[in-house]
Amino acid sequence: MGNDIRLLTDDQMRQFITEGYLLLRTDFSQPFHESLLGQLSEVYRSEGNPGNNLLPRIPQLQKVFDHPVVKGALTSVLGPGYMMHAHRHGHFNNSPKPGGWHKDSYWGYKRMRNHRPWWAMIMYFPQDTPIELGPTGVMPGTQNYETRTFAADDSAGEVTAAGEAGTFVLIHYDIWHRSTANVAGRERFMLKFEFMRTQAPEAPSWDNRVEDWETPASLSGSVYWHEAMWRDAWDWLSGRQAQDGGSAALAEEAQPAEIGRLLDELLSEEAGRRVDAADRLAILGASTAPYGAVSALEQALADAFEPVAVNAAYGLARMGGEGVEALQRGLLHGETKVSRLSSYGLAVAEEASIGKLLEALGSESEDTVFHAAFALGEHRSTASSAEAVRKLAELLQHPSERLRCAAVDALGNVGAFRSEAAHGEGVEALTKALHDSDAQVRFTAGLSLAKWGAQAEGAVPGLVGALEDDNRYVRAHAAEALYYIGTARAKDALLDFLRASRWCPTTTPASTFYP
Repeated sequence: MGNDIRLLTDDQMRQFITEGYLLLRTDFSQPFHESLLGQLSEVYRSEGNPGNNLLPRIPQLQKVFDHPVVKGALTSVLGPGYMMHAHRHGHFNNSPKPGGWHKDSYWGYKRMRNHRPWWAMIMYFPQDTPIELGPTGVMPGTQNYETRTFAADDSAGEVTAAGEAGTFVLIHYDIWHRSTANVAGRERFMLKFEFMRTQAPEAPSWDNRVEDWETPASLSGSVYWHEAMWRDAWDWLSGRQAQDGGSAALAEEAQPAEIGRLLDELLSEEAGRRVDAADRLAILGASTAPYGAVSALEQALADAFEPVAVNAAYGLARMGGEGVEALQRGLLHGETKVSRLSSYGLAVAEEASIGKLLEALGSESEDTVFHAAFALGEHRSTASSAEAVRKLAELLQHPSERLRCAAVDALGNVGAFRSEAAHGEGVEALTKALHDSDAQVRFTAGLSLAKWGAQAEGAVPGLVGALEDDNRYVRAHAAEALYYIGTARAKDALLDFLRASRWCPTTTPASTFYP
């Protein structure tokens, strides 16, 4: 096994963007996995699930996350300097019944889910896991839907992580997944670890050979078409601004007859036809506006089938000023779903008015404010706007914990773009948030300060205080922030904390002192 990381290829990145997962494998020896599995079995038998202490309790696991394939995959998707989150879990499955389809929460809490890959998860299998042993199942292409687009008992299109020891599935954090039935009558372990991007992308971090987006030649049958959204993800991951609202080459192909047909298809009773029509209109972009596409896509924001509404949001983002105005109306919509999906469109629209989003922060509707803060956090231009930073900081005085958390999250992304505009005010606001009455606001503040890097050096005293917080994630995120700040003062504070809390992996109730 070499030391060089093995970055993902363009084809693998395209699959991750479209389908939300990659099935990969390390090349550790059989004795390595036998030893790892033996330790897991003993710990679970004698002590129970170690929870977040899985890694310090079984330090051999660190070799997995130092493996070139694992590091390369995470670097490719999340960029250099990604963070391993403090929450980790060893899943033990011996149930002959499949688990329920679900998306993971964020350590018991909710937050606005990112379409762009700020988060990822690895599920690692330390033993040979044939289908009979109940590997994890994922539903390809569902990472960007809040709702389930398939029946609760539906397995059509499901992909399982079946494979030899060392197999792992890298997933978009928000993909729908479940445990499958273990009918083999043997124990099955799956080790789940979560990872966060700490820097917004400035250039491709994978083995990029082709600059422009190319849709994969084949997709899983469960994947609905989202070309406009996929292009945005590819460009964002490449560090480029989004493409304009409909490229000239595609616009020339748009004929009135085709646009008329697509508008008719947008009213079809068949959900799949509506999805495809909305996506094609999105790709054709502003050239369809004179034919009524903006009005049609604005209505489609309320479509009962979420993939249609997602395409409508991304389509309006590519329609120029008229499309952005429709998205702004959607942001103010009384239905939460429409407001949420509109914020995804505003988050990627080049012409989205930062001023209008800042006005929305003063809305009486909590949903509107929540979604506006999210959209601001996704915009690179927010990071260069002192007014935007100031308005988000002011939101930390709001009585709603949900809105304070959204503001803290957005301020973290401002830091991830590494802008120096009003960075003092942003860091000061996040430092104060470390003392918020709500635990989620406090631990999100730690994650956000980690994204600011050395610019957050002024937060070190506040982070040192947060190391004594009652909440485990506040403490963990404060320690991570000190690491990513990386100044001499931050490192000294982190070392003092780690020396006092050092962990001995062989000290157990059965072996307290010797040998």
